[in-house]
Amino acid sequence: MGLQGVTMVVAEHAPKAIGPYSQAVVVDGMVYTAGQIPLDPTSGAIVGKSTAEQAEQVFRNLAAILKAAGSRLDLVVKTTVYLVDMADFPALNEVYARHFTSHKPARSTIQAAALPKAVRVEIDAIARVSR
Repeated sequence: MGLQGVTMVVAEHAPKAIGPYSQAVVVDGMVYTAGQIPLDPTSGAIVGKSTAEQAEQVFRNLAAILKAAGSRLDLVVKTTVYLVDMADFPALNEVYARHFTSHKPARSTIQAAALPKAVRVEIDAIARVSR
């Protein structure tokens, strides 16, 4: 029995969920993504060693999920970023600014003791559905 009015998103061009959750859900015109880590959608391998390299893959994954949900990065209203090391904050900001140029969503950044598969960065997003 599912929630009425909630659509579970399955994006072919993003990594499959690695646990009992959806890549994203759409409800009331909003998309809520699961946290994305730098996994290659085809092989499941971690992409990149540095936080910057990993963040680029995270944004590719987020963009694919948002597209499957009928949204896109320029409709993101809020992100939450998880970093293993806050010393990586400047490198993350550099990548982040390339994906959010004039559009600047609200953001929280949290240092996590550890992330899945020992990656350096994870990001989730909330976005509007495109009209």
